[in-house]
Amino acid sequence: MKKLSGNSWCIMGWVEFKHNNDEPRMIGEDISALANSAVLADRSHAYMIWGVEDGTHNIIGTNARLKHTKKGNQEIENWLRYLLSKNADFEFQSVDIDGKHVEIIIIAKALGVPVTFEKVDYIRVGSYTKKVYEFSVLQAQLWDRLRHEQFEDTFVAIDLTLQQALRLLDCDSYFEILQIPVPTEKEGYAHYLEEEGIIKKQDNGLYAITNLGAILFAKKLTDFPRLGRKAIRVVQYEGNNRLTILKEETMYEGYAVSLEKAVRYVNTLLPSREDINSIRRVTNSSFPLPAIREAIANAIIHQDFYIAGAGPVVELFTYRVEVTNPGVPLVEIKRIVDNPPKSRNEKLASLMRRLRMCEELGRGWDRMIISCETQQLPAPRIQIYQESTKVSLFSHFEFSNISIEDKLWATYMHACVKYVEGNALTNGSLRERFGLKDTSAGSISRLIKEATEKKWIKPLDPTTARRYMKYIPFWT
Repeated sequence: MKKLSGNSWCIMGWVEFKHNNDEPRMIGEDISALANSAVLADRSHAYMIWGVEDGTHNIIGTNARLKHTKKGNQEIENWLRYLLSKNADFEFQSVDIDGKHVEIIIIAKALGVPVTFEKVDYIRVGSYTKKVYEFSVLQAQLWDRLRHEQFEDTFVAIDLTLQQALRLLDCDSYFEILQIPVPTEKEGYAHYLEEEGIIKKQDNGLYAITNLGAILFAKKLTDFPRLGRKAIRVVQYEGNNRLTILKEETMYEGYAVSLEKAVRYVNTLLPSREDINSIRRVTNSSFPLPAIREAIANAIIHQDFYIAGAGPVVELFTYRVEVTNPGVPLVEIKRIVDNPPKSRNEKLASLMRRLRMCEELGRGWDRMIISCETQQLPAPRIQIYQESTKVSLFSHFEFSNISIEDKLWATYMHACVKYVEGNALTNGSLRERFGLKDTSAGSISRLIKEATEKKWIKPLDPTTARRYMKYIPFWT
């Protein structure tokens, strides 16, 4: 009888052997336990293996067929993903060895927070799966490791030769963007990539690719199972709902290449019109292109990589563009203009700045708002959901057709931009922002009054005559 050899298989904290037991609830609890135990064992993955005898590690085969197993009328994989926390990342594999069937679940270690099943976190203690809270020392150790581990530093591929690592990465883009001469030897590549934290040399002399390196320079993000769903996806719909998809494209390259590729692709899909009054032929987009680029770049930089199965999505409708990313902002949205730059992915933001993909100065939102104001469009709308953020950009609407909520938001954003510039909102500046004539002063006054009553803006000097009144954001 064939046997799986090697001392590493004896570390029961991150490997679990089964014969035929494929009870779904047991699998869910074990996925949570193994993902969390892998953190303590300093392993990138843990494994559940059916068809291998526990203790002897002899291959005995199994009757389990996980891809065909169901819980009620639901496939077990979908059932598990619904009940496991969003940071749970696993995949089913199967293989026949000498005529004996073996089933495997490959489980990525927990990132950010413990992996839970039905909102309970588990861990392996010896050969048993236990609830973490029952073991306070292990719980403290687990949280300590999770808090101090950054996504960018975690290895996404290990035990690679230098040639294998370079084959998976678009290294030439790194040298081209930074205008550095391409090395003539592989060791020259290794020097630069190690300095940037893109690859790391392991103690055994082989190399590992970090999440930072793969997310920016992967030739194909799908080569790295945990990152495949982080690719930028662009979807164009017919009309203003999601009923009919006209075009769809997923940019599978790392962000160093796919960001500009996605921006260019979106620009080709945006409705535009030719300016017939221009001496030279000029085509104007219905949406502000700087705002489009900043929205996509922000979605990349500020996404929560610990939320598995979701990535940046750009959706185009007739009159709006929506950019969605996993994760919620780290700053309160009403302070998004003036707040100092803050990113949950600091190393990613820093390297993207060096690659001239972003500024890391906190001016992205300023640029978005100002570009919308310049074209007299509604202000970018921010919507925060439980685990995602959506930024919506709009093409031209007549003032009378803009909802009162969007008018008030645009008023507040205008006050913020003016204040950052060292000025203040006035009736005249707000009329100009919306493209209105002097005859609309009354409508603008009522809008300013309502924004003041909501305590979004306040008079710079309450004693000033009403016609000369200036307004600033509430937080000043």
